Amino acid sequence: MGIVDEDIARVRDATDIVAVISQYTQLRRVGQRFQGLCPFHGEKSPSFSVNAEEGLYYCFGCQVSGDAITFVREKEHLDFVEAVEWLSNKAGVTLRYTDAGFSEDRKRKARLHDAIEQAVEWYHDRLLSGDDAGAARSYLRQRGFDGEVVRRYRIGWAPDDWDLLARSLRLSDKDLTDSGLGFVNRRARQQDAFRDRVVFPVFDAQGTAVGFGGRILPGAEGPKYKNSSESTVYAKSRLLYALNWAKSEIVEADEVVVCEGYTDVIGFATAGLGRAVATCGTALTEEHVKLLRRFASRVVLAFDADAAGQNAAARFYEWERAHDLDVAVADLPSGVDPGELGQSDPERLVASVEAARPFLGFRVDRAIDGGDLATAEGRARTAETALAMVREHPDPLVRDQYAITVATRCRLELALVRSRMDRSGPVSVASEANRSSNGVRRVLADSPELEALRLAIHRPTEIGELLVPELFTDELCAATYQLLGDHDTLHGVIGEGGPEVGELVKRLSVEESQAEPVDVAARLWEPYLDRLMHDTAAAMTAAGNDEQVDIFREHTWLRLKLEDVREPTRQAGAIGDLLGWMDELAEDPNA
Repeated sequence: MGIVDEDIARVRDATDIVAVISQYTQLRRVGQRFQGLCPFHGEKSPSFSVNAEEGLYYCFGCQVSGDAITFVREKEHLDFVEAVEWLSNKAGVTLRYTDAGFSEDRKRKARLHDAIEQAVEWYHDRLLSGDDAGAARSYLRQRGFDGEVVRRYRIGWAPDDWDLLARSLRLSDKDLTDSGLGFVNRRARQQDAFRDRVVFPVFDAQGTAVGFGGRILPGAEGPKYKNSSESTVYAKSRLLYALNWAKSEIVEADEVVVCEGYTDVIGFATAGLGRAVATCGTALTEEHVKLLRRFASRVVLAFDADAAGQNAAARFYEWERAHDLDVAVADLPSGVDPGELGQSDPERLVASVEAARPFLGFRVDRAIDGGDLATAEGRARTAETALAMVREHPDPLVRDQYAITVATRCRLELALVRSRMDRSGPVSVASEANRSSNGVRRVLADSPELEALRLAIHRPTEIGELLVPELFTDELCAATYQLLGDHDTLHGVIGEGGPEVGELVKRLSVEESQAEPVDVAARLWEPYLDRLMHDTAAAMTAAGNDEQVDIFREHTWLRLKLEDVREPTRQAGAIGDLLGWMDELAEDPNA
């Protein structure tokens, strides 16, 4: 299921790629192209170039490339369909889907999102101005949340009423239930899901409202926290609170801080660290990790990792191995709430992330620090406790390093500690699948073949009559040239050619060429003729007397053409002769 191909093409044609990219970096026209600082890596001199006519971009610094869809996917961390929808909304293009049910599902989700967005605004207004929200406003002020914080995170208040939200929004029973905003009670009446709670709206990574987390006021009855019920738009195992606000800083730092609660996230932001997110009433899952890996390669846990380690250590290690991820633990003071620390000692909170330790190192240090190292028996017990944690790691090299740590700190013989270590775990290696999905960028040094490809892209009629595929010795350049001849558009070449061809075409599409086509072609013909002469010389040595005469004539003719190719005034005529000769060879089955 997906979007109709014709609509994808309409989105590409209707999208002003310069306008899209200008939302992220300033571009200025240079000749026929636009240039600016690359929005994907830090630089002082502009190396990012855009071909507005073809709708392609390329960075000569970090080699990122693509079209408007690729750009939006990379910057907004969307999948292909989401990126096309994002651009279609900007361009005013109505999309059709390849499956009618898929289209209806999208429409239904959009209706539910709209209902939740209305509820976000309703709860927020109630907190700011409602007479019944005084206690909630006082509570938030006590937590250090001023008006600016309340408005930034759109915090709200759910009044102590059975159905006030439902009556205000006037949703159908099904939409009220499916959106998680309420339900139909045994009396067949609509009833609000949240009552007498401060509510924190939850958004997906793109900033679309999907649900709420509610906290009861101190002294009130009921569960301390309540979250929206699972639905088609709210899946807590795949949602992270504040990712929509934090993702830019996460990408820049290549690190994300994961907390337990919404107020912890706000505490980190108040302290000046805006790359914190929180799970929504559930433990960290692999779906969360997959989502975070799209933004960063390092995860710092800012909760009781010692307790989490008792149940999740094996999962953390597997995630590190499978997703090429580093998991560390913030050095938080014991028993201190991050949200409160963000108010009382923000510098200490930031320092806790800067001093984060690897997950296993944190657990081992905690075990040894809490052990009795004053006696031989105590050191032995402490070492056994620490080794039990070390054994959980799947990489024998990592286990051995921590065995050294345990032996040193517990003052035991290393050989004895190693003898107690279970060495049967699998070797941890970076996920080859993940590496191959990221791709290995091949950056070719500038060459006549690349120059010929530039001309084939920008001035095809001038260069096309001077070249044949046999002139290209680099496999990537040869494949690209062949595809350029097979397709009318660059998008067709990119679509069929695979990652390396696609990247090369995107790069060359934003590079101007001032070279003379005949001169470029001659630079390709020269080494080709050298190879042919080498072959004919070898053939003469192996041939009989009768054959040698014909081969010698061919060898002599090729030598003369090589001399002509090297002479600027005779290049065009020589290339014409060579092309005619190759046509005759192609028509002669005995050649």
